[in-house]
Amino acid sequence: MRMLAGLYRAVESQTPYGGRSVTFEAMGSAWLACGARRRSERGEGDERHAVETMSAETRDDPRLETGRVLRFGGADWGIVTVRPLRPGRVGLELERRR
Repeated sequence: MRMLAGLYRAVESQTPYGGRSVTFEAMGSAWLACGARRRSERGEGDERHAVETMSAETRDDPRLETGRVLRFGGADWGIVTVRPLRPGRVGLELERRR
């Protein structure tokens, strides 16, 4: 299935009270050919949380970097890895916590 995803980068700033604020700045968009979603749990003891992972393929774009966020289907997916597949195409491993 192909989806159009918005690409965002996290921008951190310090609040007047000494805290940290994170906002997301739009960087563009990318068409993704998404694979199947996989669900697992991570954490230790009582502090476990559900994590969904997904593989996707897209055109090579220097803005696609580990740590950036792709927003599609009503959810934010973090880019965990970017690997070359063939000339002009890259594979992405995406993750989101629930």
